[in-house]
Amino acid sequence: MEQFKTYALMIGLTLLFIWFGGLIAGKSGMLIAFLVAMGMNFYAYYYSAEQVLEHYHAIPVDRHSAPELYAIVERLTRRANLPMPQLYIIPEEQPNAFATGRDYEHSAVAVTEGLLELLDEEEVEAVIAHELSHIKHYDMLIGTVAATIAGAIAMLANFGMFFGGNDEDRPNPIVMMILMIVMPIVATIIQMTVSRSREFLADEGAAELTGHPEWLQSALLKLEEYAKRLTLPEAEPQTSHLFIINPFTGKEFSFQELFSTHPSTQQRIERLEELKRRGLYRR
Repeated sequence: MEQFKTYALMIGLTLLFIWFGGLIAGKSGMLIAFLVAMGMNFYAYYYSAEQVLEHYHAIPVDRHSAPELYAIVERLTRRANLPMPQLYIIPEEQPNAFATGRDYEHSAVAVTEGLLELLDEEEVEAVIAHELSHIKHYDMLIGTVAATIAGAIAMLANFGMFFGGNDEDRPNPIVMMILMIVMPIVATIIQMTVSRSREFLADEGAAELTGHPEWLQSALLKLEEYAKRLTLPEAEPQTSHLFIINPFTGKEFSFQELFSTHPSTQQRIERLEELKRRGLYRR
């Protein structure tokens, strides 16, 4: 049911973009919005992974250059019945990790040096299991598409006053102005909802893979604490949803719950605690 809700939100976000294009420039605006959405999604599908890895200066590693990390990932991928993803290490102090890629055969997992230094082996395994769960459920693609369309809606709103369309096509100017303010906010909220729901599912998937929800609980607590004190210099809002912990944790402001790409760590801990209480995923 959670996956159905997420896909429904994605479709709704795309339709919202097309509808908004229609409000700005009538039928021609809908066509343009549709073509733009298809073009942006095509680019996001094929090139977003390479772009984000390059942006964070991720360094590829293998069995020889990172034997301990490789062994953990190899063990978990066999357990999850997934192909081995490409591994990367990001030379940054903030402990964090993310998965990216368009499908099983083109997936990647990146962890920061800070994460490998901070966490013990069991906690690293829990974090990797979380990222592999994202891969297994195609969350990387879902999050990328949601973020792309949300950004496109914001862009369309910024340029809305310059688009054509005849008087019959366009709504009342006052309504138009309100929509140009409200629509990017609505799109962002939908994007954040998608991202938060996937984080809960990935946490559950990590508990299932490792058989130890407490490993991820411990890892999340450490990651959040250090993320409050250490910044990720290259972090961008457009990619924050990829990380296991929001890289802007130390810079949150009011309305955090509404606009954060992640559920609160406390909420995630409580859900994992419920799994422990019910005795699930014990190995």
